[in-house]
Amino acid sequence: MAQKVIKVIGTSKESFAKAAANAVAEAAKTVRNLKWARVTGLEMELDGKNITQYRTTTNIYFDIEE
Repeated sequence: MAQKVIKVIGTSKESFAKAAANAVAEAAKTVRNLKWARVTGLEMELDGKNITQYRTTTNIYFDIEE
């Protein structure tokens, strides 16, 4: 079996975990057979000293259908 990897950016105003979950949820709308996800980057948008948004770069692995 072969797998493909896509990179998806997820965002949330609440947390990194929610941002990663949002990335997976978005990918699941158009991609079947999701198998694994790996957060490869964490970023925060700031307004002065306040965090306004969390962002994750997430690699999502899925099986290729034959």
